[in-house]
Amino acid sequence: MHVLFNVIRQDQTSIPNVETFTLDVDPGSTILDCLNRIKWEQDGTLAFRKNCRNTICGSCSIRINGRSALACKENVGSELARLRPTTPAGKDNSVAEAIPTITLAPMGNMPVIKDLVVDMSSFWHNLKAIDPYVSTAARQIPEREFLQTPEERAKLNQTGNCILCGACYSECNAYEVNPNFVGPHALAKAYRMVADSRDDDTEARLEKYNHSTDGVWGCTRCYYCNAVCPMEVAPLDQISKIKGEILDRKGAHPGRSVRHRTTLIELVRQGGWIDERLFGLKVMGNSFRDLKGLASLGPLGLRMMLRGKFPLTFEPSEGASTVRSLIDSVQALEASEGALETLADTPEPVGG
Repeated sequence: MHVLFNVIRQDQTSIPNVETFTLDVDPGSTILDCLNRIKWEQDGTLAFRKNCRNTICGSCSIRINGRSALACKENVGSELARLRPTTPAGKDNSVAEAIPTITLAPMGNMPVIKDLVVDMSSFWHNLKAIDPYVSTAARQIPEREFLQTPEERAKLNQTGNCILCGACYSECNAYEVNPNFVGPHALAKAYRMVADSRDDDTEARLEKYNHSTDGVWGCTRCYYCNAVCPMEVAPLDQISKIKGEILDRKGAHPGRSVRHRTTLIELVRQGGWIDERLFGLKVMGNSFRDLKGLASLGPLGLRMMLRGKFPLTFEPSEGASTVRSLIDSVQALEASEGALETLADTPEPVGG
């Protein structure tokens, strides 16, 4: 079958331009196979990364028709089926045949070096920032190896599948608007450290990952990282697990990010939706205990009142009692699961 490949090409000193290549390919051919043929048969200057060709190294990540993916994993047939192209019917109601098109572009959130090759310096810098290794102190046991049970090791399986391909980082909306956000790849690796029974630095790690919007609270929960991950690491799920660990520890002295989460649940539980008058006071003002945060609400509150947008009253939503019961059920379930996990981790007493 004939397929058109629109390749977005550029270098560090030029604007992007589209070059089109036509190939006669088998539907089972991978996108990487097609890139190789373009380079070998039509244009030897085309630049892209590759290595293992077996979805192991993560080198060949690019954007394929607008989404980041591994070129060695996606094939022509499945990609065209995903697109489901439609063509307009002619006057005789016959459907015009069109040559299918696949567009290839460099990954996002990283500057382009040449063609489909991007500079991943920020990707590696942010990974390093979360200390993605078991703490040295935890390994300083000269008498024996630091062993794990099969159950403890199983907790690391999903995050251990990450091949650092950059697909999630490329599509991260949070990083696009906040360059200080470390990214889903880094936080997925961060949870691996939190879950590792050999690591003795958990509390310090959680404090670090809890920092402002640079860590877990910078995530916008768009789920796109989960959607594009080729190894089913589900970075957003791992970020949510870190949030859960932080919330379990903060208790009566939560920071602003934690207050945002707990206050939202509390207000929705009370009225079915958020009472905007109380939300700012509780989150920014910490219920009148954070005077600086409270003062920061002044300009916004004044503008809202002048424009008639400040709610003077609050009416609970219809079905508020149903919402309350659902939240109570979820919280009770989480509490029971936590108790069972604690019980399972408690060693049995030695009889005598």
